[in-house]
Amino acid sequence: MFSIGEFAGLGRVSVRMLRHYDAIGLLRPAHVDPYSGYRFYAAEQLRLLNRVTALKDLGFSLHQVQTLIDEKVDPAELRGMLRLRRAELAARMEQDTVRLTQVDARLRMIESEGHMDTADVVLKSIPATRVATLAATATSYDHPTSISENLSPLYPRLMELMEKHGVPMTGSPIAYYTAAPVSPGDETIGVHAAFPIGDGPVPGDAGFDVVVLPPVRQAATAIHHGAMSEAFRTGQKLAEWIDDNGYRAVEPGFAVEVYLDCPPGEFDKWVTELQVPLQEPSAR
Repeated sequence: MFSIGEFAGLGRVSVRMLRHYDAIGLLRPAHVDPYSGYRFYAAEQLRLLNRVTALKDLGFSLHQVQTLIDEKVDPAELRGMLRLRRAELAARMEQDTVRLTQVDARLRMIESEGHMDTADVVLKSIPATRVATLAATATSYDHPTSISENLSPLYPRLMELMEKHGVPMTGSPIAYYTAAPVSPGDETIGVHAAFPIGDGPVPGDAGFDVVVLPPVRQAATAIHHGAMSEAFRTGQKLAEWIDDNGYRAVEPGFAVEVYLDCPPGEFDKWVTELQVPLQEPSAR
C-alpha cells in the first residue's frame, strides 16, 4: 500500500487531484484509516489512474471519463483513441509551426516596409507550354497548410504516372492556381501540379491531364529564395513593381510558380520563380 503522496508521485499527478478524484467517486483509495483519515492506494490502482489521465488527455471531461471507466473501455480501444488524439495534436502542431513561420516572415516584411528593392523584377514573355498535370482543391489562402497539403502529394503521383507511360518531363516543375468557387463568396482554389512535356503522344488513360498553358505576352517575374510559406514577401515585391510601373495583373492575380531548385526537405534553400501575367498599361 502507498500513502496518497507516494501514489501521487508514482502516478505523476498531484495530491490535490487524487483528493478530487476521491471526492467525485472516480478513483477511491483502496483503504482509508478510520482514525487518521489517511488515504492509502494499491499498486494495481495505477492502471486505473493511467486510464483516467489518458482519457483526460484525449479531451474528455471527468464526467465522461467516469462513464468510460464504468463501461470498461478495453486497452485496444483506448490505444486507438490515444493514437487518433496523437495524430490530431501532431497535425495541430504542424499547422501552428507554419503559422508561426508566417508570422515571423510578416513581421520582417513590416520592418522592411519602405525599403523594398524591386530592381530584380524582370518583365518578360513566356511561351506556350505543354504540360502534364494533376489537380486538387484547396480551401483558401486563409488556411496556411491547405495549399501545400493538397498540392505537394500531386507531384510524386504525377511523376509515377508519367514514368509508367514513358512520358518524360522537359523542364522544371510548375504550380498554377485557378479560382474554383462552389458557391457565391466561396474562396476555394484549384491547385495544379504540372511538368512540361514534349510533343510526344500520351495515352488517353494515362491518369493525368495534358494541357497547353497559353503564352503570356508580358509577365512580371522575380526569384523567390526560401520556403514557399514565405512567398508573400516576393509577392509584395512584385505587387509594388506592377503598381509603380502602371500595369495591372490579369485576374484573378495568382502567380505561377516554377520550381527551379527544390532540395528535398531543405525548404529554406528552395529557389522558385514567381510569374504574374500582366495586362497592358493602356488597359487600365
